[in-house]
Order: sequence, then C-alpha cells, then structure tokens
Amino acid sequence: MSLRTVIIEDETVFRQMLAMALGRVSGLSLIGEFENGKDGLDFCLKQKPGFIVVDLFLPGMHGLEIIKVVREKLPSTRILVLTGHPDSELPAQLIREGVHGFVDKTEPLSYVLQAVESVMKGGMFFAANVAPRQGASTDASSVARPAPNEQPPPSAPSLAAAKTLTPREIEIARLVTSGLSSKEIASELNLSVRTVEKHRANIMDKIGVREVASLVRYCVQAGIVKG
Repeated sequence: MSLRTVIIEDETVFRQMLAMALGRVSGLSLIGEFENGKDGLDFCLKQKPGFIVVDLFLPGMHGLEIIKVVREKLPSTRILVLTGHPDSELPAQLIREGVHGFVDKTEPLSYVLQAVESVMKGGMFFAANVAPRQGASTDASSVARPAPNEQPPPSAPSLAAAKTLTPREIEIARLVTSGLSSKEIASELNLSVRTVEKHRANIMDKIGVREVASLVRYCVQAGIVKG
C-alpha cells in the first residue's frame, strides 16, 4: 500500500519540481499540494496522510505551527521539513518537535530523495549545512547525514537550481531535451532563434551544465521531463 503524502510549500516552481520528483518514488502516493499553510493543515487533518513534506515559512500558518498540530492530532504521520533558511539551532528544535527529517533546499536532489525514502521507511534524516546542537534529545547514530566524501560536484542536480527557472525556460528546456534544435524551438514558440539561444544559455548557466547531454540528465533527475 502506498504511503499517502502531502506537500506544503509556497514556492510554486519548487513545489512542482518536488512533486514530480516524489512521483517517481516507489511506495509513495502524492494526494495533495498546497502553498498556504492553513489550507495544507486542514487537508491533512481531514485526509490523515502518512507523510508530510513541509516548508517552514508559509503564508497562512508557519510550518512549526503545522508540525505541532500534526504531532498532536496525527501522531503516526511522518514529517520531513524543507527550508531555505536553516540556522544552527533549527535541527535540534525540529527533533524536539518530533520531526523525522530536515533538508536544506540548497542540497542536491539526490539528498532530498534519500531523505524522503529514509523518513518514509521509518528512519531519520538530517542533511543540511548546519549541525544539530550537542545534547539534542536523539541518538545521533539514528540520524542520517551526508558523509564528507559524498559531497556532490558543483553541477549536481539541485531543486534550488530548478526553482530559479522561469516558466518559459522550463518550456524551452523540455523542448531541448526532446531533441529539437534552436531553430525548431523558435518556430514552435514563435520566437527568434537568437531569443531561444539566449534562453538556452540562461538555463545552462542557472543549472551549471555546459552541454545538452548534461541538461537532459538534469531535467530527468529534477522531474522537468519524464525519463
């Protein structure tokens, strides 16, 4: 039986990228996506999902408030926090609140998916650029963190990079990965070839790749296109 999952994240492109990535995780079923914290919580209280992926800084209700209510009303629900604003005390605070995982949004997509799979299977996963305070109420051996030799290269696919793409750039990236040339894309979108080339250059610069093959791999891994 698939683990029913809800995403509560206010950044539209980031949420879409995450939803597409989670759609490829075996044993997980995405039943709702929300940008407003209050709306997301209300849905969770009605549908009682087994897994929630939630941001902290949300319109309508802060993520920590959502976590407190979920822990009280849905004690068996697994919680993974994603945030672009980590600080040195946050991991320990989240552990005290009963969160099962925490990932900085700037981490590579591979870490995010690793965190999802670890948390959904009953484990804990804390991967971020800050370390939990000493004395946090958890066994450190039960918290998974990236090993020093597992740091990705600069061009590793990242959800943080994907969310910087504009809707037009995502559209062009999809057409590039389908094998169309700049001239064909220009004709398809009624743009000049020069404009398409500029978009392609911006896309590769934002993602950190230099050739089409790497762009294709990135788009598949980030969920922009289906593998």
